[in-house]
Amino acid sequence: MSKVGIINPGAMGISIAASARAAGNDVYWASDGRSATTRQRAEQHSLIAVGSLDELCAVCEVIICVCPPHAADSVAGAVSAAGFSGLYCDGNAIAPALSQAIGARLEAAGVEYVDGSIIGPPAWKEGATRFYLSGPKAARIANLFAGAVTEAIVIGDEAGKASALKMVFAAQTKGFTALLSAIQGAAQQLGVREDLDREWARRDPEVAKQRVNQVRNVTGKAWRFAGEMQEIAAAFESAGMPPGFFEAAREVYQRMARFKDADEPPGLDEVLAALTGGE
Repeated sequence: MSKVGIINPGAMGISIAASARAAGNDVYWASDGRSATTRQRAEQHSLIAVGSLDELCAVCEVIICVCPPHAADSVAGAVSAAGFSGLYCDGNAIAPALSQAIGARLEAAGVEYVDGSIIGPPAWKEGATRFYLSGPKAARIANLFAGAVTEAIVIGDEAGKASALKMVFAAQTKGFTALLSAIQGAAQQLGVREDLDREWARRDPEVAKQRVNQVRNVTGKAWRFAGEMQEIAAAFESAGMPPGFFEAAREVYQRMARFKDADEPPGLDEVLAALTGGE
């Protein structure tokens, strides 16, 4: 059994924390400055609250970070500044080069590092979610999830491999949704959206409805996906592939970021207005 800290118990993070706890570990979180919703989520799954990040770093042997991509670097820096000297796993959707840079800085400060990435929805159903891990100490993180619904998979001794897999996988899934959103926006502005829906429906009666829902349902996460597209663009550029598509996808998601706190997915007309600069 290990003392594991989770940063942060959001929709995905809490499921990873719950899996680690189900596997027999004590799981902690830093409650200072967190919302009532986050506090309720942590209490519901019996996470152990400490006040500050400094306290979390003092208590825990392992810290797993699951946060929006844009915050990954600063969170790792804060953990290092807090004097943490255990094993740190970055489970965020970031480019391999950024993961490796974070790992190098942490290791220079005496922190062991594991590169991680999560593919799938929040881990509440067995077989749905994989936590990919890479680096010399990856097996230690994988062991924290033995027998849990989160499937922890080590894919190499080189930090960056897990992040690379996430980048190319999300390039297809979330990249396609961004493209589909842009297509719908363009069709609306060009006055052929109904004709496009009809043509899609000719090929598959369900496809038009599915594509509308795909665009509507992504809006609540668009603010986070914008940062992920930036990381994918960087990963593609480092691999000698054109990054421009994912830079455009980032802008698509940024235009939908206003729907972050919506109680339910907006209608398609409202989404397309956001995409095309309407009110």
